[in-house]
Amino acid sequence: MMQTVLSAVLPDVPRAAVIWLSLLAVVGVVVAALLLRPGRLAIGAATRIRRAAMPGRLEFAEEERDRTRYSQEVAVAAERATSTAERQRAEWLAAQDAVEVAWQAYEAAEADVRRLGAAAAMPLPRTARTPAEYVDRERFLHRAALDAYWQRELSVEQLSDVFAHRNGWDPRLHPVEQELVLRRAVRDNLLARHQVAREQEQLAWREVERTAAAARSLREEAFAATGRRAEDAESVLPLSEVARPMEQTRENQVVARGRAAVPAY
Repeated sequence: MMQTVLSAVLPDVPRAAVIWLSLLAVVGVVVAALLLRPGRLAIGAATRIRRAAMPGRLEFAEEERDRTRYSQEVAVAAERATSTAERQRAEWLAAQDAVEVAWQAYEAAEADVRRLGAAAAMPLPRTARTPAEYVDRERFLHRAALDAYWQRELSVEQLSDVFAHRNGWDPRLHPVEQELVLRRAVRDNLLARHQVAREQEQLAWREVERTAAAARSLREEAFAATGRRAEDAESVLPLSEVARPMEQTRENQVVARGRAAVPAY
């Protein structure tokens, strides 16, 4: 029985030995190739790793469209903000002109008050104090007040006080005295108008600062968005650039910072 088994197995031993020797030879050739050219294995491994880490083409295209759309929207917003800032600056310059005009009108009214004050200090001509004289004085006051109102020197409230004969408006005064009271009222109204114009100018200046800061911030964001798009495009290097092996020496040592690597000095 044992002889029968051996006689059946022994003829196949040389054939199995040949097969195992062939397999060992193939393994030896592969190992030798890898030892002689290690870069090929590194490139293959790095390529597979990079392909696994990088997003797909569709995902990358969608991200690129989102970045492009965002940068365009920010650029449009920056352009609109710049236009708004320019318009606000024009309004501020107009407000400055209004302040200057109001101040000049006030100075002219103040000069009239000083001139009439000097005239009223002198002896006034005597007139007969009759009902007709008082009627004439009242008509003079009303006509002078209406003229000042149509020239926008008196407010409607002041004109109402004139016709109601209140708040210091006395139609029985001499015309010179009435003119002095009228010029003082005009001066006070123009001073109040100058103060209002000054407040509007300051408000317009604050708007200029706010819109200019917003436009500057949006321009910086648009520039940064464009720069990020360019940086992302440059960061997609060929596979050979990423997988290329580099021998670490004292001359080419690097320090990794973020995604990029910069020379260490």
